[in-house]
Amino acid sequence: MSWLHANGDSGVWPATVYAEGLDLPAPFPPLRDRRTCDLVVVGGGLTGLWTALDAARAGQAVILLEAQRIGWGASGRNGGQLGSGFNWSQRKLEARLGPAKAHALWALAEAAKADASAFMEGAGYRPGVISACLRARELPEYAAETAWMARHYGTAWEVLDAGEMARVTGSTAYPGGVLDRSAGVCNPLAYVLNLLRACLDTGVEIFEGSEVHRIDGTTVATGHGAVTARAVVQATNGYSPWLTDRTARSVLPINNYIAATAPLPNCTFCTDFAVADGRFVVNYFHVTEDRRLVFGGGESYGRRFPTDIRAKVRRNLARVYPELAEVELTHAWGGTLAVTATRLPFVAEVAPGVFSAGGYSGHGLALSGLAGRACAEAARGKRDQFETLASLPVPSLPGGRVLGPWLAQAGMVWGATRDRLSGG
Repeated sequence: MSWLHANGDSGVWPATVYAEGLDLPAPFPPLRDRRTCDLVVVGGGLTGLWTALDAARAGQAVILLEAQRIGWGASGRNGGQLGSGFNWSQRKLEARLGPAKAHALWALAEAAKADASAFMEGAGYRPGVISACLRARELPEYAAETAWMARHYGTAWEVLDAGEMARVTGSTAYPGGVLDRSAGVCNPLAYVLNLLRACLDTGVEIFEGSEVHRIDGTTVATGHGAVTARAVVQATNGYSPWLTDRTARSVLPINNYIAATAPLPNCTFCTDFAVADGRFVVNYFHVTEDRRLVFGGGESYGRRFPTDIRAKVRRNLARVYPELAEVELTHAWGGTLAVTATRLPFVAEVAPGVFSAGGYSGHGLALSGLAGRACAEAARGKRDQFETLASLPVPSLPGGRVLGPWLAQAGMVWGATRDRLSGG
């Protein structure tokens, strides 16, 4: 069974806390004939929507095909954190790629963050994300990185000591951290729906319930129709990487889990900022406008979600907030994202006229838009941003398409085990 169909909710948005109170659109019809256009986009998440919007704004005829609902996957059910930069630090990017390219990448990521936040009206956007360290000995490294970034990139991050972390988060789990006020948190599904409306306003044709089974040249085929275009963008991330061989060898799907508490009117923690910690498998959380704690943590590497997601998340939540170990969790859900061998995004022309992007490794809320627009531009012959992203070091998974996912999963299991053995 594919990742698209392994966990139910076929054709409907999952019952997340994000969906409550939103004006959810009626389903779009499935593709049932043969079409032609300038650009066909496979996947209706953030990458696909940004790709379609950029191409349509440039005057192209665009068709977007989504197997489920728009934003049904990780785009509409993630932790909502709009972070800065990439999974690698800028210092590491400079060491590998040189200062000029690292600065170019930072500028692109900053612009992508600004572009994304411009579509978050009504999505409860709130600035401030804390990167929390796990051990006191790590705080000097966090402080040194913060100072280096201020000198070389003009950032204004703030180092928080143990007392400040306890005051801001209400938890003694973290001996320090760094606050980035240029990052933020939002309702990701509301953000997706804002992008959807923009796509419709620019004339993008959208078909839901239209799973693509094959990409042949620049023709994509669903179960009931096909689209032939001048170019194709595969924007499926963790759900259908197998559609193109190079994507399948580079992008690894994994599952992650989130739960939300009942409203906690008397809570004093995390009143303003979102938090993501330094574990290999990150814990991340924020408090919503109606005072719910939304907490993400826990992972699995097979297609199926665990039978009790609440219990899986609760174990991680209790390490941060022991007093909430038995709190009511009104919502719990899983989602499929994707990582790469280096945790940097995969952006490539995988065949003539066929572009692919994914593997954002937890940085997708901003980088998906950047990658999508770069692919749309490259399909029109404007390749500067695309080539910059395509030059990121993203090797094929060790072992290739068949053994690669198993070996990569083994490495990630070891990373998660190391977290637990070290007390993180």
